Amino acid sequence: MKRVSQWGVFLSVGVLLLYVLLVKHHLGSGPQSVGRPAHRAADAQLFQYGVMFDAGSTGTRVHVFRFTVHTNAAPSLSQETFRAIEPGLSAYADDPDQCAAGILQLLEVAKSSVPPPAWSRTPAVLRATAGLRLLEGGRARELLTRVMALFVDSPFLSRDDSVSIMDGTDEGISAWITVNFLTGDLHRADSSTAGMLDLGGGSTQITFKPQDEKTIQTSPIDYIRSFQMFNNTHTVYTHSYLGLGLMSARLAVLGGAPPLGGSRELVTPCLSPGSEVRWEHADVVYTVSGQESEGSVLEACRLRVHRLLSGNVLKVEADDIDFYAFSFYYDRAAELGLIEEQTGGSVRVSDYSEAAERVCGGWGASSGSSPFLCLDLLYISTLLQELGFPPHKTLKLARTIHQVETSWALGATFHYIESLNTH
Repeated sequence: MKRVSQWGVFLSVGVLLLYVLLVKHHLGSGPQSVGRPAHRAADAQLFQYGVMFDAGSTGTRVHVFRFTVHTNAAPSLSQETFRAIEPGLSAYADDPDQCAAGILQLLEVAKSSVPPPAWSRTPAVLRATAGLRLLEGGRARELLTRVMALFVDSPFLSRDDSVSIMDGTDEGISAWITVNFLTGDLHRADSSTAGMLDLGGGSTQITFKPQDEKTIQTSPIDYIRSFQMFNNTHTVYTHSYLGLGLMSARLAVLGGAPPLGGSRELVTPCLSPGSEVRWEHADVVYTVSGQESEGSVLEACRLRVHRLLSGNVLKVEADDIDFYAFSFYYDRAAELGLIEEQTGGSVRVSDYSEAAERVCGGWGASSGSSPFLCLDLLYISTLLQELGFPPHKTLKLARTIHQVETSWALGATFHYIESLNTH
């Protein structure tokens, strides 16, 4: 769920200002809190709701956030309702009206999660990510226009910028804000911040605060962004690699052409020879067959993955910074039992590569695993290697962060609410 780049509004003011503005706004517009009455003015709590739709490449998700705004502390996330549907909006590119049923279904989820008195003051926002970025502009606009009409007819607050395509850089920074807000690292000036890795279906993002001034000086100029948060200026390295999300990369390795073109019959060394599976991606059903190749499945598939990534990903300073990883990093680790799905955990970069060797060698995957698990694990491990993460590097896969199912949604919602209160 992102809008066309609004960098000045989106990142120029911190969450501290958001807190002050929200308090002033709601104290001036009448009571809006739900829950127990406060016993003292200093303990008064105000609730602000935000409805964020993530129109991703593999599905559309709705997040209904409830923020508790404290008079003497930073705002906190007190509740999130999440629901997802498939396929993604891009699947309706040839018939935009068909997307209405799913959007209306998710709007009903939002209505049931926000108290009716707060509907008219709760923004409903849709930000489209890689799936729509990959569509030709006219087709994407038709989809967004249809969604906007549904939002206008809903009881929620909508504006001209309520529905748009999010820039990949904004996506990465919003995810970084989400991580460091939930860990509390944005609340203290002397606190170190964590980096974030997000592997979606159509794109992958990396954002971190460089420790080495050389990173800032030598990186491409559009990879370095500065913004204020809680009265502190943060300078981060951030980049979104469009087309290198797990599903887009899978299609490329298999020999297809994103998003809808190419042959529907694909042959790959990444499946065992003689096997055949059906795979649906972007509303196209592919028949994928395994082929004989020189060497093992592991070696042949790894070569294909390396060809896709080599020279297309820049290395970063990864060793001395804590990183949180989510989306498909989390999902594949949970699928393999490297972490507990309900609690999360930590993995080493080498855990992915070692799991790839087991799975591609024909053992170590459960009977219910995806037939593309070998390819996916090789892609994840090779991507991390190309980004400069050493095998011993530990990645944190925290359930508390993964529960905010779309990593950028919380940060983006903060800033959108802020923009409402500054106009």
